[in-house]
Amino acid sequence: MPPMAVLAAGPKKGSRPKMKPKSEAHTLKRKRDEEDLDALNQRVQDLNVEENDYSTFANLPLSQPTASGLEASHFKALTDIQKQAVPHALKGSDILGAAKTGSGKTLAFLVPVLENLYRRKWTELDGLGALILSPTRELAIQIFEVLRKIGRYHTFSAGLVIGGKSLQEERERLGRMNILVCTPGRMLQHMDQTAAFEIDNLQMLILDEADRIMDMGFQRDVDAIIEHLPRKRQTLLFSATQTKKVSDLARLSLRDPEYVSVHGAATSATPSTLQQNYVVTSLPEKLDTLWSFMRSNLKSKILVFLSSGKQVRFVYEAFRHMQPGIPLLHLHGRQKQTARLDITNKFSASKNSCLFATDVVARGLDFPAVDWVIQLDCPEDADTYIHRVGRTARYERDGRAVLFLEPSEEEGMTKRLEQKKVTVEKINVRPKKQQSIKNQLQNMCFKDPELKYLGQKAFVSYVRSIHIQKDKEVFKLTELPLEEFSASLGLPGGPKIKFLKGDSAKSLKNAPREAVSSSEEGDGDAAPIGEAKARKPVTRTKYDRMFERTNQGILTDHYSKLVNNDDQGQSSDTNDVDEGNDFLSVKRRLSNASSVDSEADESLLLPKPDSTISKTPVNVDSKRKEKLLKSKKKLLKLKERGKKIVFDEEGNPHQIYELEDEDQFKRRGPADAQKAEFLQEEQARLQMADLADKQVAKAQRKEKREKRKAREAEVDEDDAAEDDDGEGRQAILVPFEGDVGEDLDALDARDEPEAGERQEPVKKRPRKWFEDDSDDEKQSKRKRKGKDEVQEPETLEDLEAMASGLLG
Repeated sequence: MPPMAVLAAGPKKGSRPKMKPKSEAHTLKRKRDEEDLDALNQRVQDLNVEENDYSTFANLPLSQPTASGLEASHFKALTDIQKQAVPHALKGSDILGAAKTGSGKTLAFLVPVLENLYRRKWTELDGLGALILSPTRELAIQIFEVLRKIGRYHTFSAGLVIGGKSLQEERERLGRMNILVCTPGRMLQHMDQTAAFEIDNLQMLILDEADRIMDMGFQRDVDAIIEHLPRKRQTLLFSATQTKKVSDLARLSLRDPEYVSVHGAATSATPSTLQQNYVVTSLPEKLDTLWSFMRSNLKSKILVFLSSGKQVRFVYEAFRHMQPGIPLLHLHGRQKQTARLDITNKFSASKNSCLFATDVVARGLDFPAVDWVIQLDCPEDADTYIHRVGRTARYERDGRAVLFLEPSEEEGMTKRLEQKKVTVEKINVRPKKQQSIKNQLQNMCFKDPELKYLGQKAFVSYVRSIHIQKDKEVFKLTELPLEEFSASLGLPGGPKIKFLKGDSAKSLKNAPREAVSSSEEGDGDAAPIGEAKARKPVTRTKYDRMFERTNQGILTDHYSKLVNNDDQGQSSDTNDVDEGNDFLSVKRRLSNASSVDSEADESLLLPKPDSTISKTPVNVDSKRKEKLLKSKKKLLKLKERGKKIVFDEEGNPHQIYELEDEDQFKRRGPADAQKAEFLQEEQARLQMADLADKQVAKAQRKEKREKRKAREAEVDEDDAAEDDDGEGRQAILVPFEGDVGEDLDALDARDEPEAGERQEPVKKRPRKWFEDDSDDEKQSKRKRKGKDEVQEPETLEDLEAMASGLLG
């Protein structure tokens, strides 16, 4: 055997073994993955959904990436809804699920989504595989965050599509997504407008909080989205409550669904760890009770529900000014998406805070460790109550909820809750701890017009929310003390609301004018029939009605009383008597007969007889306005229009231009003599002004001459110092050109510009690259000397030429 064959027969001692090629390693890895996937599919097929004895996620046939994500997110034990829903969803069945709030419905559909796409080997090239619809943006964000946590080890691409973000950015990324979490409106917009968005391969559709999606007006959007989707798909519907609309949707979109319900007919729809109470309090005392409750629970995390966003904003701004001692937040649907997300994160991270919110946060949101859920306004139905109180006592933790009911709402609402198997106990408020904030609110609304405007808007929105409720057995608008409620908000009077006319508005509109005018004529004694026939019907035009409109919509009665002066046949005394009971309506009248202690004070309030100020009595609505009228400047408001007055040194008002009487003019002499005298006076005045101007100009020239001499003296001193340095050079002076006897003043006057003439600034010569600051200073000194100095001779020939020129 040749030597080379011997070397090739075996490797040298200490050399590395030969590695397998990469293609072979990839083949082996792919083969192992296929074997694991086949084993996983077999375990799913062998899954027995009827046993329902799965207590942890480790007992379920899950892939390794999903199991690792659940373990890293600290999800181990299964909740009741997850035990029933996840096995059916893994088998590919449609599900209609109902469970209590805080029972873990999110994982009940997210785990099947990841598993079904993983077993189908879903990639980016396959397009959209799962679509998750949420009623609110906050809930969609929360679902997306949970999906990121448990799906961190998968290779799927997931996206969040909600309103409030750039539509173009979403379009660019939409075609590469495998899982989408979205709201119905934005999703339908992309389906209609985004050409690159394909949903033909969709495998799963999930609707979270399906009842809320249908109630919020998304029914048409959801129907349109379902029409775009392929019929062969798996659909999961989850909700805390089941309504008729959800049942109708289930019949349209589900195929042989599995109904999964955690709370049966005999159990309550709310968690057992939730302590539920209600307080009967009148409408004007609601804010007082809420304030007293917050002051007693400063170390708690409180969530307060109101019926409208305008109420949320008013209560937040009012309480923020009064500073209860606990951080305050507010959240409603009119805020921008970034602000809503920021407030949600702040409330989730805080330990002690109070959040005023609408039903935007009533569904599905998981705020950790909420101690109290306060429902300041009665919910529209029992289902809304269940979702609101579900923000606390989540995941078998303790929680407390309090419902504020008006006396007219107590009987109807408690009956609705009993029908839903919800037990609520009545509690009373301790009178000793009750604090009234009506005076503070009235003071703030009086000082701050913006807060008063918010209060008026909150009042109107609350009344409208009660008016549009369908359950009239619970919400009785006619029994509510609206005037007292407006006063409790700090308003001087209840704003006029058009829709309070009720069903009689249409009949009143179509009634004949004679009937309307006769009904509006007055509430006094009825006239006899003969007089009514003899009386002519009053025709009211649209212009009459236009000028009769006062204080409509938002403005209050208090404002109309400030603007309108009701002086028709009534004295000031009767007005004071009639309006004495109104809130913050103290009227006084200042006139010539007003009670003023001294004549000096009366002269401040009223003009003198010879002035042009109107002497009509002035309506004064407050002490503040009375003080303003005592100032001289404020008296300008009482003068006649179109004339301007000035005050002399004694404080008497005069017109700025007063005409002289003809008799006074003739007493001073004939017109020609007065004209000549006037011209002579003006000529003398101009001469005096000319002399004063000449003296000023002479003083300016003298000052400039002195400054110039001072500068020349400084230059001479600098030159003398340079000569002492040993250079041996002397400056040779030459006499001035011109007459010897010429006066220096004349020369200064010749060189300086005339009075009023603008002297242009001397432009500075740009310094060259080889010069420094010392060269600039020397040149400036030579220029200031002018013609008094000659350039120093540089050579011996220059010195001889200069000497010969001087000698002759």
